[in-house]
Amino acid sequence: MPAPEEASYRLRLVLGFLEEARQDFSLGRWRSCVDSSQLATENAAKAVLALLGPVGRTHNPSLLLREALTEGEFDADISPKVERLAECAELLGPDIHVQSDYGDEAGGRTPWELFDRDTARQALDLAEEVAELSQQLLTGS
Repeated sequence: MPAPEEASYRLRLVLGFLEEARQDFSLGRWRSCVDSSQLATENAAKAVLALLGPVGRTHNPSLLLREALTEGEFDADISPKVERLAECAELLGPDIHVQSDYGDEAGGRTPWELFDRDTARQALDLAEEVAELSQQLLTGS
């Protein structure tokens, strides 16, 4: 998929998962809210990475964003937004993805036992932020 099409596709994923996260929060489905927020965040990072070229399969795009920042692949004027996106993608990274799907196997806690209203709210707030950041970065506004 060409980079502009991939970026557009990823942005549609961001908006879809964000809407699901909002619905899950309103219904008190904390685990599902965190899961959808994580997917929205992961895809927001991948959408911005698509500005640079094809994005491979990864659940940890923050590493690729940081590498691109270090190598100067983003213009200086947008680097702070990309940096913030990378921070959010780390906070809702692969560890959250695993926890929201599998729980804490070593501790014997299910995903529904790991997340509460506060953690869901924090995850949703981050997803809202990265959705806005990715839209700004993709549209140049």
